[in-house]
Parts: sequence; structure tokens; C-alpha cells
Amino acid sequence: MRFYSTKGNAISVGFKDALFHGLAPDGGLYMPETIPHLGIDFFKSDLSYPELAVGMIHPFTKDDLTHAQLTDICELAFDFPLGIKELNKTDSVLELFHGPTLAFKDFAARFMARTMSYFLENKDNELTILVATSGDTGSAVANGFFNVEGINVIILYPSNRVSTIQEKQLTTLGGNITALEIDGSFDDCQRMVKAAFQDHDLRHRLFLSSANSINMARLLPQSVYYAWAWKQYANNETVIFSVPSGNFGNLTGGLLANRMGVPVEKFIAATNANDTFPHFISSGTIQHQDAVQTISNAMDVGVPSNLDRIQNLFHDDVNQVKVDIASWSFSDKDTKESIQNIKNEFGYLIEPHTAVGVLGLNKYRNETNSKTKGVVLSTAHPGKFADVIEPIIGNKTALPDSLQIAMKKEKNSIKMPNQFSDLKEYLLAV
Repeated sequence: MRFYSTKGNAISVGFKDALFHGLAPDGGLYMPETIPHLGIDFFKSDLSYPELAVGMIHPFTKDDLTHAQLTDICELAFDFPLGIKELNKTDSVLELFHGPTLAFKDFAARFMARTMSYFLENKDNELTILVATSGDTGSAVANGFFNVEGINVIILYPSNRVSTIQEKQLTTLGGNITALEIDGSFDDCQRMVKAAFQDHDLRHRLFLSSANSINMARLLPQSVYYAWAWKQYANNETVIFSVPSGNFGNLTGGLLANRMGVPVEKFIAATNANDTFPHFISSGTIQHQDAVQTISNAMDVGVPSNLDRIQNLFHDDVNQVKVDIASWSFSDKDTKESIQNIKNEFGYLIEPHTAVGVLGLNKYRNETNSKTKGVVLSTAHPGKFADVIEPIIGNKTALPDSLQIAMKKEKNSIKMPNQFSDLKEYLLAV
């Protein structure tokens, strides 16, 4: 399988090169030249989660990884459970937060860490991973790559724009993990990382890669849980997926799963006040804007990187995008009401990102009267957002042991302005 740049000005590469390059040399995002249709019988088959992952990912990686090698990677990466909480006859929540950092990004981070580690065996040069985070990516990448030999991780996060627990998770590991606290927004962090990959001097002097969703290897493992949810829940019928969306990597993973054969009635891209995508759906134009700070902070992205991939998948035809995807934005007030309503009606606690996903599914049902089963992707454990949730529900939230341990550790970050020149100077000095 070859991967091409969405900008069309770079040569195609294999999976291994796409994995380590992250961003194409022309600044585009890598996309697979073909998306194999696996057939409904494959998705109906009785496979474990790692087996399902191997079946879906191997067509993209087979030139660089044998079936047995990929099996070893998937069995190590996906060694934690998934859960589905059924709220009523039609609506359910897919709990993607049972991994080590209690966020959905554990799936991709652990897959990438083990895949990169495999390729780096017997290599002398160290790899530096640059990653921008609006919250959960940083902690998942930090945990997934912690103490992986031959890899150093540098995480850029926006100062005062991640939750207290998220910050503790990504700044307290030490070792091969370094946290840079950027004076700015997530968009600033992402811009700095992209600039690093396009700086020829830096790329010549350092072996750089990314673990953001600009990396195609992030999206492949994220496609798998859509298929797993369909197998467990949909009774061989189509399903609605409501996806809390920020940088749109998670949604793009779902689109890949759909192209591979998972039956989907509609994807809902549910956003907070950062409404670039809903505006794109309604107008066909991309409105570049600064990120707005909200209580669903992991979705505080002004210009989603993966919008390039979505446009590419649909050949720059917004009318075709509308066939598969609906999108709305919701305010913090709406989000708080959603958390309270779900708690009151079902006795089930959700965090702000999941609450936005619930709002998206409800909006779709109200506008279409669809009775198709719907799945809201729950991206994080509510304990990670206790400071937001507790004033809403009027009660304390129980923190899992891993979060209690993280909260007792001392934060260790390096403060930095939001200028690429400062990042470059730091990278060349370490």
C-alpha cells in the first residue's frame, strides 16, 4: 500500500515512511491510495478485538509488516476492554476510556508506540516525536511511549487550556517525556509542530516524527472500534455514529471504517463553539478562525487538520460530504445541561466531550425522526474532568486510582512562547 499527500506535490510512500514522516514534505497529510472493501461477512465474523484490528489494518501495512508481526503489535497495544452503555432502545455510549490514561487516544498511541519500537529495533539513531495536544493526546502519547528505548517525546500543550488532571498526566512522567507549556492555543502548538516538519534544516539534523492525528498511523487503529461497536450493537443493520470532534482524526477513522464496509446511516460531527466544520457543511467554505476556549477543551481547535483528509475523501465536493456527515456546534450551556440530563434520566455520568456527542445525536433525531440505533463515542473518563462536572451535578466524582496517583505528582514543564523559532532553538539544543 502506498500513501500520497493531500497536497499532491510529494512522492507516494509506504506505510513505514508515512508513519515516521508524519507530515508529507509538501505540508500535506498522507492518505492511502486505496481503501480496501473487506465485505460484510468479515465484519460479521467472530473475531476478538485484536483479530479485528489485524484484519482491518493489515491491508495498509502488509508491505512493511507481516501478519504475524502486526498480530503481536495489536495484541500488545489493545490489551484493555471496551464497553457499551445502552441508555435506551436506540441510544448507546461507546466507552473508549478504559485504557491506561482513560481516554480514547490510548488506542492510537499504544499502536504507534509499539509499531515504531518494532521498526526501530537495532537502529542507532534516536527518534524525536513532536506532538501538539489540546488535552488527551498528550497524556496518551506520554504513557504509550514512556521508556520506549530509542524514542524521545516532546509534547506541546497550551498553557491554562487543559484540565488539571490532563496536565498532571502529561507533565509528571519524566524520563523520555518532555512537556513544553506554550503561551497560546492548541492551534499555536499545532502550527509550531507542522513548521518543524517543514523545516529542512531541522529535519536534516534530527530524526523527527509526529503522534498527532496528522499521522496516518493514528487513524488506522481508530477505525477499528467503529467496526467493533457495529458488531456488538447494530444487529447487522446500519448505525448512527455521533463523534465529539476537534481535530477530526476520530471522525476520519470512522469514515475509513465505513469505506471498508461498516454500514453507517450517518456520521455526526458534534463540535463545541469551535464551529469551523459545521460552517463548512452549511456554506462549503472553510472559515479560518482562532480557537475558542470551552469546557470540552480537547475539541478547542480553530482549524482542524483532518479537514484536508475529509475534503480529499469526498473529492472537494461538500454536497457529497453532507450525504455522509451532519454537523452542529453546541455551547457550554448546552453541554452542561446535557451532562445533567443524562445523569438525571439514566443515572449515568458523562464528561463534556461525550455530552457534546449526545447533543449531536439528539439533534439528528429531532431533525430526521430516525429510529436507527445510535452510538455516541465517549472519549474520556468523567473523572478526568471532575473540576467541570462536580459543580454541574452538585456531587464529588470518584477518581480512578491512576488519576489519584497522577494528582499527587509534581508538574514538570518548560514554558515557551508560541513562536516556532523558540521551538527550533530548543530542539537543536537538547
